[in-house]
Amino acid sequence: MTAAAGASLDDPPSWYRRPMAWTWAATGAVLVLYTVLAWQRRWMSDDGLLVLRTVRQILAGNGPVFNVGERVEASTSPLWTWLLAGVGTIPGPPLEWIAVIVGLLCAVGGLFFGLDGARRLYAGPVAPAGALIVCALPPFRDFATSGLETGLVLLWIGLSWWLLVRGKAPVATAVVLGLGPLVRPDLALFSVVGFVALVLLRRPRWRAGLGWFGAGIAIPVAYQVFRMGYYGLLTPNTALAKEAANADWPRGFAYLADLFSPYVLWIPLLLLVIVVVLERRSRILLLTSLVGAVLLALYVVRVGGDFMHGRMLLPALFVLLLPIMAIPLTQRTIAFAAGTAAWAVVAGGWLRVPYENTHEAVSVTDERSYWAWATGHEHPVLATDYLGQDVIRRAVDAVQGTDQPAVLVYSYGDVKQWFRFPTERPYVTMAADSMGAISNIVSLDVRIHDGYGLASDLAAHSSSIPNGRPGHSKWLVAAWEIAEAGRGDYAIDGQIRMFQPAEIDAARRAVGCPDVREVLASTRAPLTWGRFVDNFTGAVGRTEIRYPRDPSAAARCGA
Repeated sequence: MTAAAGASLDDPPSWYRRPMAWTWAATGAVLVLYTVLAWQRRWMSDDGLLVLRTVRQILAGNGPVFNVGERVEASTSPLWTWLLAGVGTIPGPPLEWIAVIVGLLCAVGGLFFGLDGARRLYAGPVAPAGALIVCALPPFRDFATSGLETGLVLLWIGLSWWLLVRGKAPVATAVVLGLGPLVRPDLALFSVVGFVALVLLRRPRWRAGLGWFGAGIAIPVAYQVFRMGYYGLLTPNTALAKEAANADWPRGFAYLADLFSPYVLWIPLLLLVIVVVLERRSRILLLTSLVGAVLLALYVVRVGGDFMHGRMLLPALFVLLLPIMAIPLTQRTIAFAAGTAAWAVVAGGWLRVPYENTHEAVSVTDERSYWAWATGHEHPVLATDYLGQDVIRRAVDAVQGTDQPAVLVYSYGDVKQWFRFPTERPYVTMAADSMGAISNIVSLDVRIHDGYGLASDLAAHSSSIPNGRPGHSKWLVAAWEIAEAGRGDYAIDGQIRMFQPAEIDAARRAVGCPDVREVLASTRAPLTWGRFVDNFTGAVGRTEIRYPRDPSAAARCGA
């Protein structure tokens, strides 16, 4: 009698008798799939290039600044900035490619830890069902690279989850959880939820619990002291530029729908939630995922979302998927896994946002698609790839064609070109728009200020434009730059007048107002010990400083 003939029809299939072999094969396959899909969408966003400008300043010995002589924290993620600075010491590859590859490795690592954490929840073979959602959604693929911190966010979330599920090394778990605010400030929400879960899972004595808490907050508290003393603020400058404490619920719910509706995302989530209900695993860990995801999503919705499709909601969605990254493969769950796989094929192959190829500056955009079109490169990675866009090329040409100190201002009127205003400062100042690529092509000595306030101390503290575009709700007119760094009312290029003398005079008076002087002193005065102490003690009040963007209104500070 053959072995096949002697097998019982009730015997489990071979893959079920060897769960680890099946599990690792399925895990490896989905990790390779995600790597390939993300690599096919490799790119570097203009906002990602903003981070690299700070990295270049660090490597040049100028400190974690965007412009020489101005202590402005233009990067939202300190940990991502310093990680790139560390890896950037490797000679050879351009920083852009380092950011792309490190981001991809972090994203894949986060998916691995998420998968392995889910595997540890269940006995027997598992199917990477939830991970297929990560593979299928275009934003997860696009922002695995992009030069932004999304890959590091996924790695931190996945590692935190894996450590909680593993249930060992509580001090190390607390330290990793404490890094959340340094990955992104809003991830402090998951840090708190994760630490509560750690305590509930391990039930330590109160002294041990305090020790874990101290270990968890040591690094973020140390950095916060540095931030307040060095930059003079409680938050990154980008938080002021985007007014991250304000609420815009209607726009936030629209941003949420913008991610869920095009991909009918409720279908796979419903299927996998049913599996969680059937399996009934650790309530603490399941609640950690649910509560953490809800808090992160609520924060994004509250602030009004973002202008990049799906990007700001990826952390919340990834946290929600943690317990279902992999699900038990049994007779009662196989249909749910198959349904999720079928959805993933349809979503990954055909479902897209309606504005994917419109290339318009609408409220929310497909950022990768836009820049691929604008630059003429399917994979724009190097800063020089962005020279394919006319506005960026003209800006770089204007800087490189300036042979003496000046304030460069762009005319957005009928005549669209750069004009130079005289200055007594020994450097070139540029009032720019999209400045990521520009700032990585021109010299590090050029001071680049954006009207949006991401890297500009002046603009960050200005008032917002009502109903402005998410992430671009501020715009400080260049008259402020001419007043602060320039002199005269005329551009030296043919004596062109771009602003009325009264507007520039008003901006000069506004720059002399106490609030504006306080902001500029905190970032541009020499960093003595006294300055550090003043910055630290005044950080709370300084973070709250806002003045009108209209020079005439701002000039009435003493009225």
